[in-house]
Amino acid sequence: MTVLIIINDAPYGTEKAYNAMRIANQLGKDNVNVRIFLMADAATCALAGQDTPDGYYNIERMLKLSVAKGAKVKICGSCAAARGIKDAEFVKGAEIGSMPELSEWISKSDKVLTF
Repeated sequence: MTVLIIINDAPYGTEKAYNAMRIANQLGKDNVNVRIFLMADAATCALAGQDTPDGYYNIERMLKLSVAKGAKVKICGSCAAARGIKDAEFVKGAEIGSMPELSEWISKSDKVLTF
């Protein structure tokens, strides 16, 4: 089974990205093919070097775990450009994507979750 998770919210401020990553990592344990597409403010979820206080969740670490479990991660190119981060350092395994790629992922997924 292939599950696509589309995240639209920033990594911190709400818990949408956090809950999306919790689900992604659980699905990765269940041998599900996980794809994650980061749009709008969620483009910043893939930035490398996030430094959160001890005891607080860290989206970068959660994303790295997903990648280690085989998840594919794409960042909306126009969303990243609009936020001035298109050329930033991203988590290893995350790459800039496009609307045609997202459209293809949607059409080839068994389930699509949005956050």
